Amino acid sequence: MAVFVGLSTMDLTIPDSHSLKEKRQVVRSILDRVRSRFNVSACEADQLDNWQRATLAFAVVANDREFVHECLMHIVELVEGDGRVIVEDVSVEVF
Repeated sequence: MAVFVGLSTMDLTIPDSHSLKEKRQVVRSILDRVRSRFNVSACEADQLDNWQRATLAFAVVANDREFVHECLMHIVELVEGDGRVIVEDVSVEVF
């Protein structure tokens, strides 16, 4: 049986954030929405103390490579569609 692990990282800018509290509200909202909709692992991985930048990471494990890739791409679309953030960079890898 094959097991595939997918990892996506996204560098975001949050232009309307003027404090860490505002940033964390936006980040928490995105992470909670992704977790509930896709049942994946998600976290803020970098830029923790920068109030207008965030790096989010998402991980998916499944036995179908195509499913893993599609799931990560749907997550990217969801985050890109959030008007509160600007997606600066995206990385999607399936191992």
